[in-house]
Amino acid sequence: MKKVFAISLAVLMVMGMFAGCSGSETAETTEASVGTTAAAETTEASETTGAPETTAESGAALTTVEPGKLIMSTNAAFPPYEMTTDDGGFEGIDVEIAGAIAEKLGLELQIDDMDFDAALLAVQNGKSDIVMAGVSVTEERLLVMNFSDSYATGIQSVIVKEGSDVTMDNLGEKMIGTQRGTTGYIYASGDYGEDHVTAYDNGASAVQALMNGQVDCVIIDNAPAQEFVSANPGLVLLDGAWVEESYAIGVGKDNTALLDAINTALAELTADGTVQAIIDKYISAE
Repeated sequence: MKKVFAISLAVLMVMGMFAGCSGSETAETTEASVGTTAAAETTEASETTGAPETTAESGAALTTVEPGKLIMSTNAAFPPYEMTTDDGGFEGIDVEIAGAIAEKLGLELQIDDMDFDAALLAVQNGKSDIVMAGVSVTEERLLVMNFSDSYATGIQSVIVKEGSDVTMDNLGEKMIGTQRGTTGYIYASGDYGEDHVTAYDNGASAVQALMNGQVDCVIIDNAPAQEFVSANPGLVLLDGAWVEESYAIGVGKDNTALLDAINTALAELTADGTVQAIIDKYISAE
C-alpha cells in the first residue's frame, strides 16, 4: 500500500515534537470544571477583550481572548480525547490536560464545542485561545497557527465490517469514509484520490455509513476507532497502523507568549506524571 509520509515531514519541521482532527458558527459553550481555577493573581486588566494579564505562576504577561480565561475550541465527539457527559459537561484526555494547563497559568478553562473545521478556524480567527481535538500538525496548518510540543501519540486505524475483503494494500480500490477536515481525510484523499473518499461531519456518521454499506471502511484515530468497534458488533479493526502521528495544541499564529507559557506548563505536567496519568485514565495499557 502506498503509505502517507506527509506527517513525518510536518513533524520534522517542528523538531519532531508536534501533533490532527467549516461548520456552524454557533458553538455550545460551557465553563469546564475539570482541573481549573480562577486566576490567583492577575494584573488589573481593562474591560477590553484580549487585554494582557499576568499569570499566577509564571508572572508573564499573556493575552487571551477574555481576561482570566483560557478558551479552548474543540469537537467533543472524539472519545476518549473529548466527549460530552450526561449533564452537558465535557470530559476526556484533552479536556483534563487543558484544565491542568489552565490551572498552571492561573486561568479558568472555557470549552467551546463546535464542528472540527470550525474549531480550527476559531483559533486562527482569534475566537479561541487554543484548539484541542486530537489535532495533528500538517504543513497546511503550520501556515495558519502555531503548535505546542506533543502531548500524545495518535494512530490512524481502519475500521471494516467482519468478513470484509478490505486490506491495507487495497484501500485505494475501495470507498473510504472519514471525518471532514481530519488528517485521515487529508491523507486518504491525497493518497487515493477524492473520488475514493467520502467526508462526514463526525466519526459516528462515518461509522454509520459503513454499517449501512455506503462506504467500505472508515479511517479514524485508533482510540475512537476502538470505541466505535466496541459499541457496534460486526465491526473490526484491520491489524496495524495506517499512519502514526503526534497530537499538539494549536495556538494563534502571533500569540507566542501564550505558546511559550503552554509549553512550559506542559513540560512540568509531563515531568511530574500528570499527563501520563490522564492518558492512562482513559486508555488502558495494552
